[in-house]
Amino acid sequence: MPLPLKSGEVLSERYTIRERIGQGGMGNIYLADDRVLAGRRCALKEVEHDRNLPKKILSEAREQFLREATVLARLDHPNLPKVSDFFSIKERDYLVMDYVPGKDLRTLMLEAKQKNSFLEERDVLDWTAQLTDALTYLHRQTPPIVHRDIKPSNLKITPDGLLKLVDFGLVKVLSPDEETITIIQGQGTVLYTPLEQYGGSESHTDIRSDIYAFGATLYHLLACQPPVDARQRFLNPEALISPRKINPNLSMRTEKAILWAMELHPAQRPESVEMFRQYLFGTKELPQRPMSRSRRVPALQAALAPPENILLGFAAMLLLLSLIATLGR
Repeated sequence: MPLPLKSGEVLSERYTIRERIGQGGMGNIYLADDRVLAGRRCALKEVEHDRNLPKKILSEAREQFLREATVLARLDHPNLPKVSDFFSIKERDYLVMDYVPGKDLRTLMLEAKQKNSFLEERDVLDWTAQLTDALTYLHRQTPPIVHRDIKPSNLKITPDGLLKLVDFGLVKVLSPDEETITIIQGQGTVLYTPLEQYGGSESHTDIRSDIYAFGATLYHLLACQPPVDARQRFLNPEALISPRKINPNLSMRTEKAILWAMELHPAQRPESVEMFRQYLFGTKELPQRPMSRSRRVPALQAALAPPENILLGFAAMLLLLSLIATLGR
């Protein structure tokens, strides 16, 4: 972890550091004053690359940062902070974004938990609608942009009620060079990270990785406790507790949408954020899939019904046949 900058330091002859407002595995986030645009506050995302990387990989990392910063600077969406500048100082790279005031969703969730209550589902769904807009916008870029670190603490609500998806520290512009990207960009936050996002050249992340993190984030917000991470679920498929067992007030549709987004295999998740949105808000049904062994049990139980149920069914059939015969006369 790099040593934090001090209050009053000036970067790139323009940005005066106020304070550190966040930190991650690759650097810190600072609140700063823009000396060119008086009165403007901004957030500086700092990235310090691993100095132990081979020189070739380190050089590729710096080049990749510049490429992706250029792409991010072109984005313009109300639910994303505007990236206005980027620069490098020695081993550190910096991304300059609009500062987003307000609380993050993790803070709001913890406040509810302290009161022994849950966040209102309607509020979470309102924020969800805004997040789907932001992710759909990112995923429809050419090439698509995957955030890769969706979690409650990266979702802020402004005083006007606008959701902002912040912290582009792990953002990935999809490219064929998967191995380099995996080494450079890290893995995200364990609780919200799908299996395919863990390291190794065999792994492959795409927009469905964001969908998994989206589902895990909703689980955490509505259950007020985090889901079991993907690696533990892979070893023990029964480890994930149904969110409605924790929060009985949660609607069945929302629960099904969350569990669909959190499928371990990417092919079993929604194909797009838009498909996820359509099911969550009731305009589309879940696709038909082969039933697992556990899903066949109710049908088997129905086939082995008690004798009383069989007799009742037989009596109902005789009554129906008698009615048909009477009408035929």
